[in-house]
Amino acid sequence: MQQTLNIMEGKKTLILRAKQIADSIQTFSHPWNPKSEISGTYLGRTVGLERTGVNFVRVAPGKESFVYHSHYREEEWIYILSGCGVAEIDGEEFEVSSGDFMGFPTPSVAHHLRNTGDEDLVYLMGGENLEVEIAEFPRLRKRMLRHGDSIDIYDDSDAKPFGALES
Repeated sequence: MQQTLNIMEGKKTLILRAKQIADSIQTFSHPWNPKSEISGTYLGRTVGLERTGVNFVRVAPGKESFVYHSHYREEEWIYILSGCGVAEIDGEEFEVSSGDFMGFPTPSVAHHLRNTGDEDLVYLMGGENLEVEIAEFPRLRKRMLRHGDSIDIYDDSDAKPFGALES
């Protein structure tokens, strides 16, 4: 009962109401994809989840999510609520629509989502929030290393072999 009072008094946010979600939606894009345009909000982070992320996402007709990528450590999933689109997964294209679920266990294959329909593509996406993540952008030949809030990007051409490890 006390927790319910705290929620209603605004002291602790464990429930997000539809209006709060609608009011918190922001639009952003991935800097490496000129067709990327995503409107959404962090659901999990807003209610204090630290180890897992859950996000509400809306992609307008003709727009795309981020950029073709894969994850080394953080699993990711997508559940389509409404609309239709094309998921590119490991170089193949798959039509997806309301009720479809995609999961990317690690190390994952590269994936990307674009809206090919006439209405918004609306979905929930989420996954792990680990302290360290490595993502690959195979078409751009880039790699991202995230450690906490710090993000470094490397060109694959800058990679050098370390050599044999001694036992």
